[in-house]
Amino acid sequence: MDYSQKTRARHSLIGLASVSLFAVVLMPIQSKAQSDTHLNPVIAALEAGEVVYGLSTQDLSLSYAREVARAPVDFLYVDMEHSPMDFPALRTFLLAMGDKRRVLEKQSVQPDVTLFARFAPGPLDSEWVVKQALDLGLYGIIFNGVDTPEEAAFAVSTMRYPQLRNSMYPEPKGIRGVSPANAAWAWGVDTGEYMQHADLWPLNPDGDLLAVMMIESVEGLQNVESIAATPGVGALFPGAGGDLSRSLGITQGTDELEEAFQQILAACLNHNVACAITANSGEDVARRVREGWRIIRTTVEGAAAGQNFLQAN
Repeated sequence: MDYSQKTRARHSLIGLASVSLFAVVLMPIQSKAQSDTHLNPVIAALEAGEVVYGLSTQDLSLSYAREVARAPVDFLYVDMEHSPMDFPALRTFLLAMGDKRRVLEKQSVQPDVTLFARFAPGPLDSEWVVKQALDLGLYGIIFNGVDTPEEAAFAVSTMRYPQLRNSMYPEPKGIRGVSPANAAWAWGVDTGEYMQHADLWPLNPDGDLLAVMMIESVEGLQNVESIAATPGVGALFPGAGGDLSRSLGITQGTDELEEAFQQILAACLNHNVACAITANSGEDVARRVREGWRIIRTTVEGAAAGQNFLQAN
């Protein structure tokens, strides 16, 4: 056997050994991912009746991606309504949040921190945005300015694949284009498993995508009950109240705006939909948790205060 033949043989043996070792390492992780109820930890927590805490950002730097991936929060949402809609940067950020060490520690591809985003177009103009965002591997979309149940239903349809004939949840019909390879890679699963999980919760109890509707206008407030009742809606969110207060013609921090918040919360509770709100101080976080808000956009310190409140009560 000459040198070139020996070299090829050695490389073949090394390659086989590497493949075998790779398979041994990944087998328990893959099995764990397939056995988990949810790949989206926010949905897993909400389904268990827990409160989730998260941050928002316009910072898509790699250093922040690493930092937030191990932050003591449940979710991060990227605000691309008020910052450039930079899909390449969003894709890089999402992949940079992938924490391989935690995958090995947990023996699961379920991330510690779920990534959502909201975008500039309104719900009726967002089909192409939603398609590209979900194909990057996002776990949910926050739709700004949802005013009617028809807008909510269309937003839901943009997040769903067209359903098979034997689907247990055929409605609302989905219009999302089928090309799951990139999203499956980002989630760390094969395309078949991604297709099983890439549906809306709680419409589909096995779904791992969350559709959040922002109520930001007088019209949205008037229709909040029917929006909350729309199949596929996973949460309502008045945001920080800036747009809502302006639509009402009032300033923030007023009793009338708080009444609007409570009306949104009541609709969520009536229809068993999670309700999101912004709360910054520990005292405010504790108050919102007591009232029944299930998704709290806050700070790291606010999240700690909320968690401490729940443990003490």
